[in-house]
Amino acid sequence: MNLQKDMIEPLSDARDAPRDSVWGRIQREARIAVRDEPLLGALIHAGLLHHATFEAALAYRFSLKLASREMSEQILREIADDAFARSPELSAAAQADLLAVYDRDPATHRLMQPILFFKGYQALQSYRIGHWLWQQGRRDMAYFVQMRCSEAFGVDIHPAARIGTGVMIDHAHSIVIGETAVVGDDVSMLHSVTLGGTGKEDGDRHPKIGNGVMIGAGAKVLGNIHVGHHSRIAAGSVVLAEVPPCKTVAGVPARIVGDAGCSEPSNTMNQLLGYNDLF
Repeated sequence: MNLQKDMIEPLSDARDAPRDSVWGRIQREARIAVRDEPLLGALIHAGLLHHATFEAALAYRFSLKLASREMSEQILREIADDAFARSPELSAAAQADLLAVYDRDPATHRLMQPILFFKGYQALQSYRIGHWLWQQGRRDMAYFVQMRCSEAFGVDIHPAARIGTGVMIDHAHSIVIGETAVVGDDVSMLHSVTLGGTGKEDGDRHPKIGNGVMIGAGAKVLGNIHVGHHSRIAAGSVVLAEVPPCKTVAGVPARIVGDAGCSEPSNTMNQLLGYNDLF
């Protein structure tokens, strides 16, 4: 039991929670946090309590973190506000990602934490705005967002990559996801993951990750290969070949060492391989 999570009335079902209840919960958490840590009052008010909506808070965080001498916070805020207004699916994806982090990361005790403090969540939402710009044909601006995301968070996701919802990138240091990569829904990955190509060939050259896959820390998946739904990639593995659904792969190069261990490895986040998986 996570006692800190239980201190605030839990959502009845995080996956089905309406957006207003999630934002209301975040606002309640923020008020408690200001009471308990007054020195963070300015940060929490500016980041959460000052805003009327979840989308406005995300747009503020995006613009604050990615602004630079080359691109003002005001311009980036206008871009984010426009994206959320014109594409409601961006907000739905951001909420699904937020609940995924809350459900799967035992270090996440409140919904407000990823928005304010977790670079994996912030980087993923920055990618989503960059991807929206890419789809609008604003490719140079999308590249700028990619560059600033890499500089600010150490997460380099090409804006043309396609990423589903309910995704958690935990710790999120040194993440690389290439141009033609596809990541399904409900995927979890840890730090130092690469979804890359195998050379300088053009065209479709990056991995396709199925739904519900768990990718361990330091894993590299290279080339236009498919990783089947609900599979598990062990930490430090180098995957160069197709992975069937519901299997665990490990090693350099990776090989199948057993079943995934459960129907939803990305939710259970079990990264331990048993003795029988290895021998």
